[in-house]
Amino acid sequence: MANVSEEWIRRTVEESWRAQELEVGSFNLAIFGKTGVGKSTLVNAIFGEDLAETGIGEPVTRGHHLYKHSSGSLGVFDTEGLEIGKDDETILSELATLVSDLKRRPVHEQIHVAWYCVGARSGRFEHVEEGFVRRLHELGLPVLLVLTQVPSRDGVPHERAVQLADHMASLDLPIATRRPFLTMAAPDSFDGPAHGLEGLLDATFRVAPAAVHDALTQAQRIDLARKRKACQPAVAAAVSAAAAAGASPIPFSDAALLIPIQLGMLSRIAMTYNVPLQRATGMALAMTAASTGAGRTVVTNLVKLVPGAGTVVGGTINASVASVITYAMGQAWIEICDRVARGDLSPHVLLDASLLRGVFATEFKAQAKRRIGKG
Repeated sequence: MANVSEEWIRRTVEESWRAQELEVGSFNLAIFGKTGVGKSTLVNAIFGEDLAETGIGEPVTRGHHLYKHSSGSLGVFDTEGLEIGKDDETILSELATLVSDLKRRPVHEQIHVAWYCVGARSGRFEHVEEGFVRRLHELGLPVLLVLTQVPSRDGVPHERAVQLADHMASLDLPIATRRPFLTMAAPDSFDGPAHGLEGLLDATFRVAPAAVHDALTQAQRIDLARKRKACQPAVAAAVSAAAAAGASPIPFSDAALLIPIQLGMLSRIAMTYNVPLQRATGMALAMTAASTGAGRTVVTNLVKLVPGAGTVVGGTINASVASVITYAMGQAWIEICDRVARGDLSPHVLLDASLLRGVFATEFKAQAKRRIGKG
């Protein structure tokens, strides 16, 4: 490893991680609906099963129901223990106070979007619920109306659910989209597959402030293409920084100059894919070891193909070589995280340093060749 210790890598990753946590912030969702409509199932389907396993966390403000998930990128205002139709004034009064208090704070601490959920199986949207939705709008929250537990066959929602959605759309409610979203959060052998979640997530992005899009991208678990795209600016920034560092060519033995840049990139990618800090640190150790070996091979065997790289003597890293190595590292980690998230690569790979180094080295070399091929 190039003049760096494991302890230094751990400390660098943690410092980068903490700084980027503050930069990413939190997306805060308020979710409402009568008991039994599947609010928790819906949130878990979009934001991850660990919400159910670990609980949502501690209240952000004493006396309120806004909870932060342990990941830090998601807050949920949950009215557990209070019932729509019976405790409306209590719920709305608390929410109004919280919204007012939080509006004086930074945008990441505010409530950004409200979902109001209606169970399709009930076949009803009651007058008290209509009034509740209108009150939410009066508080200044963008409201999305969601029909939950909607059966479907061959991609076609059940007729009764469509009729209920038509009725709700006819009420001219002050919601962010004209019609409610028809969803099934969890597949069911009788009611059909999960559906409608991507549309709800897309609409949530459209109405949420742009400042919290990074947090929402990190928190959600169903749109991996969005995660992959969100990682590219981090790679581009690291490539530019690495090129600047290599503007005065450095020996490969001094490649530690590039490692903080690359570890910061890894931290952002891992965070975007919801890789925990401890695991990301282990990945960083394996990455550094693998990229040092694989990177030397790239320098030795491929650098002559890098436009403008010139002749490499003794494994010298210049701007072009630094760019190739950093780009390959970033894209390799995006690919590995994406494959794990899709279930195409066992999570155990991330826990086994030798396996991880092997997978990374293979992907690193492929990405380096791809980068060079693009010129």
